Amino acid sequence: MAADSEPESEVFEITDFTTASEWERFISKIEEVLNDWKLIGISSGKPLEKGVYTTGAWEEKSDEISFADFRFSVTHHYLVQEPCDRDGREEGVEDALPLPMQDLLCMNNDFPPRAHCLVRWYGLREFVVIAPAANNDAVLSESKCNLLLSSVSIALGNTGCQVPLFVQIHQKWRRMYVGECQGPGVRTDFEMVHLRKAPSQYTHLSGLLDVFKSKIGCPLTPLPPVSMAIRLTYVLQDWQQYFWPQQPPDALVGGEVGGLEFGKLPFGACEDPISELHLATTWPHLTEGIIVDNDVYSDLDPIQAPQWSVRVRKADNPQCLLGDFLTEFFKLCRRKESTDEILGRSAFEEDGKEVADISHALSKLTEPAPVPIHKLSVTNMVHSAKKKIRKHRGVDESPLNNEVLNTILLFLFPDAADKLTEGFESRASAPAGSNPPPENEDYNLFSQFKSAPSDSLTYKLALCLCMINFYHGGVKGVAHLWQEFVLEMRYRWENNYLIPGLANGPPDLRCCLLHQKLQMLNCCIERKKARDEGKRGNVSDRSPSGSGDTGRGADHSGDNLKETDKEVGKSWESWSDSEEEFFECLSDAEDLKGNGQENGKKGGAKEGSRDPVNLKPEGRLHPHGKLTLLHPGEPLYIPITQEPAPMTEDLLEEQSEVLAKLGTSAEGAHLRARMQSACLLSDMESFKAANPGCCLEDFVRWYSPRDYIEEEVVDEKGNVVIKGELSARMKIPSNMWVEAWETAKPVPARRQKRLFDDTREAEKVLHYLAVQKPADLARHLLPCIIHAAVLKVKEEEVLEDISSVKKIIKQIISHSSKVLRFPNPEDKKLEEIIAQIMSVEAIIARARSLKAKFGVEKCENEEEKEDLQRFVNSLLEQPEVSVLGAGRGPAGSVIHKLFVNAQRISAMPPLDEELRRSGSSDERRFNAGSVSDFPPPTGREIILRTAVPSPAPYSKALPQRMYSVLTKEDFRLAGAFSADTTFF
Repeated sequence: MAADSEPESEVFEITDFTTASEWERFISKIEEVLNDWKLIGISSGKPLEKGVYTTGAWEEKSDEISFADFRFSVTHHYLVQEPCDRDGREEGVEDALPLPMQDLLCMNNDFPPRAHCLVRWYGLREFVVIAPAANNDAVLSESKCNLLLSSVSIALGNTGCQVPLFVQIHQKWRRMYVGECQGPGVRTDFEMVHLRKAPSQYTHLSGLLDVFKSKIGCPLTPLPPVSMAIRLTYVLQDWQQYFWPQQPPDALVGGEVGGLEFGKLPFGACEDPISELHLATTWPHLTEGIIVDNDVYSDLDPIQAPQWSVRVRKADNPQCLLGDFLTEFFKLCRRKESTDEILGRSAFEEDGKEVADISHALSKLTEPAPVPIHKLSVTNMVHSAKKKIRKHRGVDESPLNNEVLNTILLFLFPDAADKLTEGFESRASAPAGSNPPPENEDYNLFSQFKSAPSDSLTYKLALCLCMINFYHGGVKGVAHLWQEFVLEMRYRWENNYLIPGLANGPPDLRCCLLHQKLQMLNCCIERKKARDEGKRGNVSDRSPSGSGDTGRGADHSGDNLKETDKEVGKSWESWSDSEEEFFECLSDAEDLKGNGQENGKKGGAKEGSRDPVNLKPEGRLHPHGKLTLLHPGEPLYIPITQEPAPMTEDLLEEQSEVLAKLGTSAEGAHLRARMQSACLLSDMESFKAANPGCCLEDFVRWYSPRDYIEEEVVDEKGNVVIKGELSARMKIPSNMWVEAWETAKPVPARRQKRLFDDTREAEKVLHYLAVQKPADLARHLLPCIIHAAVLKVKEEEVLEDISSVKKIIKQIISHSSKVLRFPNPEDKKLEEIIAQIMSVEAIIARARSLKAKFGVEKCENEEEKEDLQRFVNSLLEQPEVSVLGAGRGPAGSVIHKLFVNAQRISAMPPLDEELRRSGSSDERRFNAGSVSDFPPPTGREIILRTAVPSPAPYSKALPQRMYSVLTKEDFRLAGAFSADTTFF
């Protein structure tokens, strides 16, 4: 055991001797990181192209090291270059300077608009930064700074790394860095000065030149020329001379900015989304002695600058109408109150009376007039409830005044416009839905968002609720409008008035659940309306049908007859069932005499088929045309059948859960099959009633032709005949089709129990609508609001044609399609969608603001107009845009005028002084002419470069560089000074 432990102890002692102190361990860790990142050895690369710091891709990678218990982060920043750059190290000249030193003198990428601060100050394409890992840590003492610099110097010397290493010192907000770069026989020290206020002698070029020359300490006389790059930045903040382009307010709707109207979402910024314009005037290549800039005089006139570039500062989170609407509507989703809690229960109570006690409810049913029972019914009659609401609420107390409410109701229900003149009876035959627009991409967005078509009632309701929530009472206004909406639905159901703005047919499962519920209610109204019209129409529901329809549909094939016949039979089933609502209580003695139900009860279909004389055919639509009954040989009549019950997605889910709970046992499977065969049983009974004496084979030949197999056989006489039989699945013992056929009675569709009980389903829908809280309502309609917002930004983007906005809109549609297809999307994901829409609105608002400021639409010269339009689009997508022609180009002229107007406004005397002006016109003209076109520069940046031998006259000429920036509250000098270390 002792022998096994000896190697471990020897390894430990070796490690301990090689790194004896924390400082040595720290240096070793720096070297290890540089080796891992493969930064050792000679660096080489091509000269940088112009603008590559802005257009190229920057990357970084980080690691963490520690000095004792103090943690540092090490980050490598580098410009992504072609792989061949690093492979050509052997091709470099032996005496070539390290690549970072060459970058110090490169003038192709001065003042990059978007880069790391060290890139802007020193022009480096690659560097490593060692900084305290924690944000609140800082290296403050001089001894610690020197210790870190020594560590960096030793690590660079040991590894041969030519990438500059910087150490961040002082507080992080000061951005203070010191560093070093080493090469064969050369070294560059990076130093920095940071002050709150610049000394007066350093606020101009001549003073900075003196500092630079004294620092490099060149032994040569005369001194080699110093090259200079100068940039002056001017800021424009006053836009008073340009009004913000926004539609005038609409006093009827709310008197707010944006030209609002019901059915349309507002769009645009309420404030200028562009806060500042920064003009940078640059002299990129100057030699010492060409210009004068001292404390007395300066040649740096911005108009004469050879290069102009502009950037705009965007307002932080500008208030935009569409974004505010979406945000406020989304807040509704988090409310907890119910409609009754918001509006008060007294709205449903009669004057001076309490709601009738539930114990007296049944006695009230015998009274001739309907009595509203609040505790029992879901909602009260609309004609009585509206009166109660208005009695208990004064006009001033209602969240919505009558003018706004009437405007919304007429917008939602345009068929009510003739209510006063022609009455509601005139619109009883109004179509349930309007003609859909062309099937284009925008119209079909509802299927991706699971919202509702843009011409539907649900979509319009969502827009109205969104506007009510923002301008007319908030959640109280929403509850009030929703209550009126539910009462209108009740009124339409009880009076057989179809709901406008809904497509015909069963609920569309691609739409939101609320839209499906309204479609379901419309289906109920349609059935009830058709049935009530049949009662008034003196049409006997016991007269045999089909004789008049003998020739209709005779040419249809058996495969598609079922679907076609159901469409034709729908109207018959609707109007002919005079007793459909109370189908269990047949009191007409004639119905029990001649309809053949007694025969059906005795022996089912088989007995009836043996004695067809006693059966009277009923519920015939028309003859099939091709088929005849197998046994009697009479024509096979297609029966009038019931339509299957339409269902919404929540009912489908509920049904599937019930069926799933039946389990997998034989009894459960049998019960499940019985539940699913209700429609089949109804069709069988209709078929038996229309074809007395038929058999199961006859029904299968019509209903499911594939389950009746026919083949040619030779009979005893040698003739070829066609013989048919049921398929194998129909012959399985205890087959559900066989069981259903045996239990089916010859009952026509008009006397069957309804597959779709419209009265019950309508009450269920009305109950569902009545119990919705404002928060539930907002959840249902939020997809419609997002749908409308996307259509709005697409509509506005078309006017501006911004490529970046097109891409964002596609991302919004893709993101929304994934999020909104689920029933309960996460709030965080919904907030992300709303934030994306708000960002698009802000971009379009900025584009319009810039177009107004630069007068794009007013420009008469088409060529100049196109140049200005491209310039504005570039300002939206690029951090900084060069101005073609500088101050003499189309954009430069506009910018010059903007500054001139702003200067004149700022130089105007106050109003009281202007009223007292008494000077002559010449004096006023002199004062006006003394105003400068530009304000004092907000920022002054100067880069000084030269290559001189240091420290001795016979040393190699090495790059020297100093960067200076001066603003109102900041002064910084960043110097990179190189020296020949061959003789040190």
